[in-house]
Amino acid sequence: MRIIAGTKRGMKLFSPETRVTRPITDRVKESLFNVLRNYDLLAGARVADLFCGVGSLGLEALSRGAAFVTFVEKDAEVIAILEKNIAKAGFGAQSRVVRASVFGVGAPVGPGGERYDLVFVDPPYATTQEVDEHSSLADLLHVLQDQVVARGVVVVRTHRSTPVLEDYGPFHAVDRRQWGTMSIVLLQAKADEQPASGH
Repeated sequence: MRIIAGTKRGMKLFSPETRVTRPITDRVKESLFNVLRNYDLLAGARVADLFCGVGSLGLEALSRGAAFVTFVEKDAEVIAILEKNIAKAGFGAQSRVVRASVFGVGAPVGPGGERYDLVFVDPPYATTQEVDEHSSLADLLHVLQDQVVARGVVVVRTHRSTPVLEDYGPFHAVDRRQWGTMSIVLLQAKADEQPASGH
């Protein structure tokens, strides 16, 4: 597992020896970031990497020009590896690590109340077997609606057998991709339903 492009291109990431995380393959990650680039979602963006594992998606975003990433992970051993990867890449000043259950906190905003332009939601497949309006994913998106800027994008990764709905509150699916057994959906926050405060 490595950073594919940008300022830290080719940097190998530390990974746990056990399979407690479900890393995205380099090929799929490259395809996903090509999609995000088409939407102009990286340069200068504030990003949250939820269920981040060792930080593959968030670190890729920083390497490609994101301004700041909040990493959220609940496993202490995985966080230790994540922090090693952040330090190795030299992104300490542009990163914040939060140890918490994502379903409880969503994407915690910074002390200045800054919301996120881009959020990665990459939970274990077992927690997204249900994706209907009463599911844990729907509850998480309800929390995120107050943590994402107007027109902000949430990237949700699920198994291809559990297609994400078209709408979750203020979020609407704007792009869908399938690679192998996984499905990735880009959900965009509707501007007219966001509070006027913006960031």
